Amino acid sequence: MRIFTVPEAPESALSIIEQRLSENLTGFLGESIVAVEKPLSSIEQDFLTHEIPQLPSFVSDYADEMMQKLVAHSVHTASPSFIGHMTSALPYFVLPLSKMMVGLNQNLVKIETSKAFTPLERQVIGMMHHLIYGQSASFYEQLMHSANHALGAFCSGGTVANISALWIARNKLLQPDGEFTGIEKQGLHRALRHYGYDDLAILVSERGHYSLGKTADLLGIGRDQIIQVPTDADNKVDVTLMRQYAQKLAAKNIKVMAIVGVAGTTETGSIDPLPELAALAQEIDCHFHVDAAWGGATLLSSKYRALLKGIELADSVTIDAHKQMYVPMGAGMVIFKDPSSASAIEHHAEYILRRGSKDLGSQTLEGSRPGMAMLVHACMKIIGRDGYEILINNSIEKARYFADHIKQQPDFELVTNPELCLLTYRYVPIAVRNAMDIARERGDTELLARFNTLLDGLTKFIQKRQRENGKSFVSRTRITPERDFKQRIVVLRVVLANPLTTREILHDIIAEQRQLAEQNIRYLPPLLELASSVATPQAC
Repeated sequence: MRIFTVPEAPESALSIIEQRLSENLTGFLGESIVAVEKPLSSIEQDFLTHEIPQLPSFVSDYADEMMQKLVAHSVHTASPSFIGHMTSALPYFVLPLSKMMVGLNQNLVKIETSKAFTPLERQVIGMMHHLIYGQSASFYEQLMHSANHALGAFCSGGTVANISALWIARNKLLQPDGEFTGIEKQGLHRALRHYGYDDLAILVSERGHYSLGKTADLLGIGRDQIIQVPTDADNKVDVTLMRQYAQKLAAKNIKVMAIVGVAGTTETGSIDPLPELAALAQEIDCHFHVDAAWGGATLLSSKYRALLKGIELADSVTIDAHKQMYVPMGAGMVIFKDPSSASAIEHHAEYILRRGSKDLGSQTLEGSRPGMAMLVHACMKIIGRDGYEILINNSIEKARYFADHIKQQPDFELVTNPELCLLTYRYVPIAVRNAMDIARERGDTELLARFNTLLDGLTKFIQKRQRENGKSFVSRTRITPERDFKQRIVVLRVVLANPLTTREILHDIIAEQRQLAEQNIRYLPPLLELASSVATPQAC
């Protein structure tokens, strides 16, 4: 039985939206952002009225209007040729179950407004805890529904999950001690003074998610205290260098509050060496958090879960079910190894979240929130471990196939090998590749920079024009490969999590990108000319 279907949508829907967005091609395809207000697109003009309607309208009229203004112009994320972002296609059964969830309109902040949903959510969190930490049956029997413990928390996504985990880390570090009643009561300034620290810091890979900057901002330690450690040639954090950073911070009397390991980086899908990071965290006595928002679902694959070896050593883990668990947007989770950890951020009120109650809102950042756990529960039950095994394995193996296919193309270059189902690459004609190899052998960073600047422009052109054509979509990002002396380059980025994406679709995407590149008259001729000059004896 097929669990994934492609929703019906106008074939030209993506084309229409891109055509309208690109009416002003100078601004749309330009290389720099002009510091002036761009003209409103026709879609923005559809939603321009600022006044609330005075008179009511029929539901059917509103639906018709939204079909024309909203549905027809929305991005077709379920399309098997939409392989640019971490937005998953959805199983067919999610829609009717979503109607049930919305219709019940439960508020998970308090058990009085979610009598059945609260234990269901606790069960889902327990399942995820067991997936990561694998405790005994008696552990979950005692703690899964305990009013005084929390195995984790649901939240809107990975950002709030990361904030929650590091909020706990901060509060546990600066907990009540003697006359000091804790940071949550007396604030960061008094806490640092009491414990004798000049500052706090968080260590993470340079590939760490931008949400960590938000976390540092909200927790009062400042974004400058997110210490980004360079990665190696495989885009994994350099643990030896991280240890040196920690030692330098200690010499300045700055306490490392937490180490964050990334299990599935947003840009390259890479997994940090989690066992080594766990050992370092224990060595310097700090919280160890793993941001597995993207890669955490790999634990559902018995074949590939070893890729996340060491995640069970983390004090807390972030996983987004709305990524590789095929759940609608808004289903993030943070899981705590220690069931008492969340007491560090516990809040109570007399009218709600009373002490001793099983109200979930007492130990979460968000208050009112919907019962998204029901949809995670549904996917776990309907897809099951065996179904997820097939989906996860298929995605990883499809990415490996695509990587091999790119390597076989004389005019494409694989930039990062896929560890999970995410990879990066770019169009580079064979003559240019050969000339760049000569520049690398010479150590001629200036010549490499000239090549990369032209290739950046060509890569942006390919990605934008392909998006505009509306047949398929890949994203782009900037990374710093080791082989180019850490020069920052623009690359095409694909995420192969849709089970309906076929090899033929991938072949067609490459063929379209090649055709677009060959049509370019701004970057391709100068690239070939520069390559030719490097290959001549006079250039040597």
